Amino acid sequence: MNQTNFEKLDVYKLSERLCDLIWEIVINWESLSKNTLGSQIIRSSDSIGANIAEGTGRGSSKENKRFAKIARGSLYETKHWLRRAVRRNLLSKKQIDELKVIIDELSPRLSAYINSIRDNKQLTTNN
Repeated sequence: MNQTNFEKLDVYKLSERLCDLIWEIVINWESLSKNTLGSQIIRSSDSIGANIAEGTGRGSSKENKRFAKIARGSLYETKHWLRRAVRRNLLSKKQIDELKVIIDELSPRLSAYINSIRDNKQLTTNN
């Protein structure tokens, strides 16, 4: 399968790192935490990259920007669930530090990506 343009974006790669790390953490939680907060945080973090991908596949800058903004909303939702996980003592200091590094880089990059999308420019999905 050929790599599409979204897979080359640093912002997309960061979103993958974040959701993969969250999966690795949540998979080890006990069932109540995993089935409640865990399932929410996995969905919201997976949604970041999924919306970046969908936006680039829509073919218009307007749609791409709209989906990138949805991705940013999913990032904020993920931050909410991470705050809940911290308050419920579900994350170790090491896990918090690892997640923080990714989020601190992803958040401004996602905003920069949104700002870089020009109106009315057609996008291509294959290189």
